[in-house]
Amino acid sequence: MPQPFTLVGTAHPKPERADELRELLLSFVEPTRQEPGCLEYHFHEDRDAPGVFVFYEAWRTKEDLDAHLALPHLQDFWERRMDYLERDLEIRYLTMHSPYEERTAARA
Repeated sequence: MPQPFTLVGTAHPKPERADELRELLLSFVEPTRQEPGCLEYHFHEDRDAPGVFVFYEAWRTKEDLDAHLALPHLQDFWERRMDYLERDLEIRYLTMHSPYEERTAARA
């Protein structure tokens, strides 16, 4: 299996929009997990800084991630993201050094 394309993102919402953004981002979880090439998709909230959201994504390929980002609901979010955020999303692209076992890869 080729090395997954992974990323970690952090969102710092405007305090008055945090609950709304939490619900919106939660609504993306299950549909994203069903997309072709999605290996992992997790949404978190920082325990020490409530209202700071962190997401972790692992995709089979960059092309799979690009297809995900091209979906209409994500394009809409990307265009409106600053309505929710104090500052732009912080996204780090990662190199995975602990590859998935075959049982996980078979899901893709």
